[in-house]
Amino acid sequence: MEKYKLGEMEQKFADLIWEHEPITTRELIELCAETFDWKRTTTYTMLKRLCDRGIFVNQKGIVSSLMTRDEFLAGQGEKFLEESFGGSLPRFLAAFTRRKKLSDKEIQEIQKLINEYKEG
Repeated sequence: MEKYKLGEMEQKFADLIWEHEPITTRELIELCAETFDWKRTTTYTMLKRLCDRGIFVNQKGIVSSLMTRDEFLAGQGEKFLEESFGGSLPRFLAAFTRRKKLSDKEIQEIQKLINEYKEG
């Protein structure tokens, strides 16, 4: 299994944990029963899957993340960039801007990120 590739329900489950962490397994089971209509075993199976990928950890009945949601999304973005554009951010931006015009605000935000990167 790929660390940064989640199915729809895995993503919803991960989002639920990030939103409520740290959370006891008991609370997580109850929350998944209410939210997804899952049985206890389904919650444990899904939790084990995501723990095996190194996204979450279950220590003594307390579930917490090993990476933040933003770190996970950044990893997904890097994987996409690598697979689709050979890891080239300029190639991605060129392809993206051919299809969608950037607003002045978006250009300013990108320029700010570049300037901050250069400075530090």
